[in-house]
Amino acid sequence: MRYFLELAYHGKHYHGWQVQPDAISVQEKISTAMSTIMREPITIVGAGRTDAGVHASQMFAHFDTEKLLDENFTYKLNAILPNDIVIYRTLPVADDAHARFDATSRSYEYKIQLGRNPFSLDTTWQLHHTNIDIAAMNEAAKVLYDYRDFECFSKVKTDVNTFFCEISHAEWRLDGQELTFYISADRFLRNMVRAIVGTLLEVGLGKKTRSDFIAVIESKNRGKAGVSVPAKGLFLTNVAYPYIS
Repeated sequence: MRYFLELAYHGKHYHGWQVQPDAISVQEKISTAMSTIMREPITIVGAGRTDAGVHASQMFAHFDTEKLLDENFTYKLNAILPNDIVIYRTLPVADDAHARFDATSRSYEYKIQLGRNPFSLDTTWQLHHTNIDIAAMNEAAKVLYDYRDFECFSKVKTDVNTFFCEISHAEWRLDGQELTFYISADRFLRNMVRAIVGTLLEVGLGKKTRSDFIAVIESKNRGKAGVSVPAKGLFLTNVAYPYIS
């Protein structure tokens, strides 16, 4: 049988989602815990790969087993996982359901604290700028709807076959002293959201114009875009599937 896990994690102590040599990953922690409980090797496949330090308030993964899971499986799994990884539910799905390829959209949020806040050090990028032009950043962000090729925001050394993505939502919102960028798309490239945020901030700080932002996208050159902002402010917040509500 195939099952989906719905989960969340705080990324501070992990080198991203994906298993890698000589580094602790979220995927490894969950696979190890599941293999211990189920007494068989379990491999999980995630909806995507988050980088080191990135968080997820909603992530999905799938796995296969011949065993029928009891109603206490999720509780048992959470009991041996680290406190910074939580499984919300375990769902039986069709045998051909796929956590990565069946996802129809993904959403991220990037959180910036304007000023200092000791209680959000691990989950926001703290800036001391108070003169950020949010309206200008939102006008530039609308440009993203007009393009599909985002090679300029992709990590340079990557194994993807296409740089095409369809962005359905991109917006900045200010709530008190917390500035958040919301973005949704059918797929994302490696490092894409953090590069977009870094480039839009240059617009907000008056270092680039909306026309400059357009020129960056059309250049298809990562070197023309802004810096990649710190990972700790980035959250994967939603992964959508046609058969999961």
